[in-house]
Amino acid sequence: MEYVILDLEWDSVYFTPEKRFINQILQIGAVRLDSDFNTKSVFSATVCSAISKKVTSRFAKLTGITSEIMREGIPFEEAVDAYNRFAEGAQITMTWSNSDLYTILENEELLLKDKVKFIFNKYLDLQKLVQSDLALKGYESKNQISLEAAAELSGIDTEGFELHTALDDCRVCAELLRKSYNEQRFNSLIKDTSSPDFYARLKFKPYSISDINDKQIDRAQLDFLCPECGGVTKRISRWKYRNRWFVSDFQCKKCRFKFNGRVAFKKTYDDLQVRRKVCEFRTKKRKTKDDMQPLSETVQS
Repeated sequence: MEYVILDLEWDSVYFTPEKRFINQILQIGAVRLDSDFNTKSVFSATVCSAISKKVTSRFAKLTGITSEIMREGIPFEEAVDAYNRFAEGAQITMTWSNSDLYTILENEELLLKDKVKFIFNKYLDLQKLVQSDLALKGYESKNQISLEAAAELSGIDTEGFELHTALDDCRVCAELLRKSYNEQRFNSLIKDTSSPDFYARLKFKPYSISDINDKQIDRAQLDFLCPECGGVTKRISRWKYRNRWFVSDFQCKKCRFKFNGRVAFKKTYDDLQVRRKVCEFRTKKRKTKDDMQPLSETVQS
């Protein structure tokens, strides 16, 4: 069993054919590991942009890759071919978070026209593995942790590494892998990229439903029971769509209690997420749109 840790550095550039900015890959770095996570070989390539002759000042400051260094690089397709030869035969590819995968997909589709692809057999998000290990050691934040912060919390000295360069970020990732490896947790995070829905899931963008008549909405989710007595209620105002919530006023048929009911629908790749709120009823307009105090809230899929 051999592994590859892959890291990319990209810069934001305006892509005229799409009339939008894209994240263009300008550096590829990788470390190949044996079955014991010892480093076998390394890979590094700087990409010469086919879109822009300059890099942004932020990118240059962060990575040390100036416009001059970028222009001395190799074409993107050549860099990808070279990486594929380096990584061929490795069973699992790892990156620090799956954000690199979105950038890979974008660059493959727009710049390579899907003629060349990064080789993936099976994939693992190394950030999830490390963060789960840190959580067991008392790290409580649910936000995604940066590579630098993870190294510091894991006691890894990054003094000799140039962080935000692709190859050295891979080397730090390798150190973190060795420190946080647990066979059960590691195996549970492995994803098969040959699965039909692997890339479809990555490409899918969750969205909020804004049409009250959308067929995906279960009409029963638009009904509310009285928060006071549990009785059946009647809607007494029209539905309004505001800040991703459908909002309406309700009155209990039994105790006559009035309240504000809110429901939001978010479509994900796997299901439809539903959030419901019961808020205080207000007869006068307030200065802000979302000032009503929630009496209860539920979330379900």
